[in-house]
Amino acid sequence: MTSRTGRHFLQIPGPTNVPDQVLRAMSAPTIDHRGPEFGALTLRLLEAVKPVFGTAGPVVIYPASGTGAWEAALVNTLSPGDRVLCFETGHFATLWRDMALSLGLEVEFVPGDWRHGTDPEGVARRLAADLTHSIKAVCVVHNETSTGVTSRIAEIRQAIDASGHPALLLVDTISSLGSIDYRHDEWGVDVTVAGSQKGLMLPPGLSFNAVSHKALTAARTARLTKSFWDWGPVIEANRRGYFPYTPATNLLYALAEALRMLAEEGLDAVFARHARHAAATRAAVRGWGLEVLCADEREYSGSLTAVLMPTGHDADKVREIILDRFDMSLGAGLGKLSGRVFRIGHLGHFNDLTLAGTLAGVQMGLQLAGVPISPRGLGDALDVLRSR
Repeated sequence: MTSRTGRHFLQIPGPTNVPDQVLRAMSAPTIDHRGPEFGALTLRLLEAVKPVFGTAGPVVIYPASGTGAWEAALVNTLSPGDRVLCFETGHFATLWRDMALSLGLEVEFVPGDWRHGTDPEGVARRLAADLTHSIKAVCVVHNETSTGVTSRIAEIRQAIDASGHPALLLVDTISSLGSIDYRHDEWGVDVTVAGSQKGLMLPPGLSFNAVSHKALTAARTARLTKSFWDWGPVIEANRRGYFPYTPATNLLYALAEALRMLAEEGLDAVFARHARHAAATRAAVRGWGLEVLCADEREYSGSLTAVLMPTGHDADKVREIILDRFDMSLGAGLGKLSGRVFRIGHLGHFNDLTLAGTLAGVQMGLQLAGVPISPRGLGDALDVLRSR
């Protein structure tokens, strides 16, 4: 392997770069997870994390990946044979559908083109047609990590309400929480799914469910098999500052520091920063003469941008050249987008100069790969960054 100097540019849409102060917090000595110091830490954390979700209700924290939080959302609220409504917005929406099927749920999967988010009008039509209320939950990925498309959750909630349907609303925010405006309580979300390794600026290893009162009520009669994922024992132990299993103690230290950083910057400022960086990235893509995969400007992602390659050019070859020449990792195209797109992550611990360096590396990589682009892309992005 070629010797590298400087710092690797990790510009995939997660895991993201972990701030030095979060790494330092994580390196503190492990303490007794049954002792009073840990109990006090947990009680502080459970309150500090609520504003990030936009909730006053309980947030359950698991030592798991986001996939675990997906499963927890389903098994705590549903019973075998229950019908759920899902939407094909990308690779991860498809995986969540597959999990629901494997758990014994009946899934209505609405096809999509991977360039648009969940259509609120489509939600309204399907729920209005469900006269017997056989659909028990609507599952939506807020920010589809494979496509850079953000579904409009507030409008989806309005569509559910307008139909008068009692279905639960389950939302995956794994690549949007802490990066894109999100409001669990205000938008009437019943279960919000999240992970630690993206906007929360932590390594992988923690996952979350923010839970509404309606979801807690559903959990009382839900009959899908669960043990580790059961909200009840976790919420009960959390009242005293503890967990019913051994928690990821040092990741919780890291979470405390990351939440402090987000609160210090202010969530509105965090969201505005992500929106600026996303706008600058899209300006670069258009300046190069390439196409942003997301086809609806209302659904542009603040977390990442997926770039569609011209016919005859391989996105993975571009990524390979950029990694080899400039020590920068970009996200691959997933599923049906394999080889057709690359993804630029611009979320988490990130600033203007990091984005400028990222886009310079992408521009040079495209040129080295022989992709026909205009060199004005980087300059167009810098114009956006200068205009703050």
